[in-house]
Parts: sequence; structure tokens; C-alpha cells
Amino acid sequence: MKEFFSKINLKRIRTAYGLTQAELSKRSGVSLRSIQMYEQQQKNINKAGAETIFRLAQVLGCAMEDLIEK
Repeated sequence: MKEFFSKINLKRIRTAYGLTQAELSKRSGVSLRSIQMYEQQQKNINKAGAETIFRLAQVLGCAMEDLIEK
């Protein structure tokens, strides 16, 4: 259970939805490299543009706030 919650929100929601990073990239229009960097915490998703977070949330069927790291 600890491993499940230690994942960052984007990765946790994406894997629960059953998408690969490449599928999420294709469906959302967000570059694969950006998704990889958000999930590896090399890029802060909290600083992403609203359009980027909106597109990811739309594909993942979640609220934009769900993708923000606390």
C-alpha cells in the first residue's frame, strides 16, 4: 500500500486508468518527454501550464487538482 501512495499523482492515476506514457501522450497532445519528466519529478507538474494539466486531466478522467502534487 505504501508503494501505491508513494507514486506521484500523475503516474498513480495513469497506471490506474491503464494507460502507458505513450498512450497518454498521444491522447492528450502532451509530449512523451514531458510526461516522463513529470513522473520522474525532473519537472514540476505544479508549474505546468493550465492547458497541459487540463489536457492530461481530460484524458485521465480526473479533476485538474488531482494531478497537482501537495
